[in-house]
Amino acid sequence: MQVKNFEDLEIWKDARLLTRGIYQLTRDSKFSKDFGLRDQIRRAAVSIMSNIAEGFERGGNQEFIQFLYVAKASCGEVRSQLYVALDQSYVAPKDCDNASKSFRRLSIMISNLIDYLKRSGMKGSKYTKSNVSEKNSGSSIRSETI
Repeated sequence: MQVKNFEDLEIWKDARLLTRGIYQLTRDSKFSKDFGLRDQIRRAAVSIMSNIAEGFERGGNQEFIQFLYVAKASCGEVRSQLYVALDQSYVAPKDCDNASKSFRRLSIMISNLIDYLKRSGMKGSKYTKSNVSEKNSGSSIRSETI
């Protein structure tokens, strides 16, 4: 699969859907009034998709891998905060379990991409000869196969 933009990445698409789900979950009247927890879990969810995007846009796979690790860590942060919400009866056990499983699955997908990038030997688009000449002409597109 040719990946030209971070929006092409399945992990970013999944992170976006899960972030939407966290926003919906935190709209509940009890959860929405716990401003600290509500804002923290939302920030952690947004952090996942943001770090995937930012890492991808850096153009180097070593940097991308670092940002993917941050995104993966934010998956764990969201899961931990879901348990706080469960303990405070802000979310139903089934909702907590479903969301936790979804973020765990995303974390695994991120790990798989990290492993792939490490094994691939690719350095990233900013290290390709064609990218150097494109930068000189003002155009740069990442088009590696992921």
